[in-house]
Amino acid sequence: MVNRERVINDFLEFARIESLSLDERNIANKVKEKFNTFSDKIFEDNTGIKLGGNAGNIIIDIEGNKKVPAILLSAHMDTVGPVKNKNPFLDGDYIRTDGKSVLGGDDIAGIVSILEAIRCIKEKKHSHGDIQIVISVAEEIGLLGAKNLDYSRIKAKYGFILDNVGDIGGVVVKAPAHNVIKTKIFGKAAHAGIEPEKGINAIVIAANAVSNLDIGRIDHETTVNIGVIEGGKATNIVCDEVIIKSEVRSLNRDKLEHETSKFVKVFEQEADKLGGKVEFDIEFEYSNFEIKKDSKIIRIIEQAASKSSIKLDLQASGGGSDTNIFNEKGIESVDLSVGESNIHSTKECIKVDDLVKSCEFLISIIKSVE
Repeated sequence: MVNRERVINDFLEFARIESLSLDERNIANKVKEKFNTFSDKIFEDNTGIKLGGNAGNIIIDIEGNKKVPAILLSAHMDTVGPVKNKNPFLDGDYIRTDGKSVLGGDDIAGIVSILEAIRCIKEKKHSHGDIQIVISVAEEIGLLGAKNLDYSRIKAKYGFILDNVGDIGGVVVKAPAHNVIKTKIFGKAAHAGIEPEKGINAIVIAANAVSNLDIGRIDHETTVNIGVIEGGKATNIVCDEVIIKSEVRSLNRDKLEHETSKFVKVFEQEADKLGGKVEFDIEFEYSNFEIKKDSKIIRIIEQAASKSSIKLDLQASGGGSDTNIFNEKGIESVDLSVGESNIHSTKECIKVDDLVKSCEFLISIIKSVE
């Protein structure tokens, strides 16, 4: 049913387009062009204007049997860099680049899977319920497209987001909540050679705090990371300000708040010891979610996997995706693997067989909704 050559050609066509976050105009136009062949209800929202980008989320409505629950299919347009002079090509069983740019399989693989699945459904005239497709912007910089989507337009009961790494059949049913912490540490400047005693070194406060923190994997549900440290003006000045950017993630909301509070307390204590000060800007990025094993959406996936001979692997993830936001908005959603490998690197590649299997699995999911 799936047209292998068409899938390869579509993937290569999308992969040649540079589509960094907030610069998705060209790929948005291509999405509209491709999906226009089977839907005349394509809407682009004003998220791009809100975010200072050049394209908005694209919502595509495909009408079906009203007695069947409406579903949401979603992927995102933006990729990470580098993207200059992209040169994707077919290398045996794999699609990859020449190593000078990312491939963009995250999440072109998701877009192409949805595109081919709908084409096949239409060509074979399979019965289905209403299908709403959301191709979002700015996912890679904080799930901003999904956060700013006009949900009054979304009527779907279940969501299938195609944006997970790994083998086809991998389904994320549990993912963490996420806090981003920006910490400003204030010391006191002084001449480092003449009167260092009069200074309070913010770098020392930061070092002491970091050395007293639990960082990395805290337990099977929780992680803490120090990602960025900035500070200092010159070697002859006692550093008076340091900025640290960090994050806490957990599948358990209580643990998220506990580790965040502990983080704050340690920095406050170390600043107080040396006479410095500390300020925090804590941003809650997204909520955790967990889909119960006896839920209807899991039964749909299990039935689809059985029909398409896919080995199902229900997973917990340490990463966030638009799936977190859709669940937060009341659309019961899961994140499906689309076969991406080595994402966010110039070694990124995807196996054509996996891309085809992703399309087949999605077709089976659409047909299993009842």
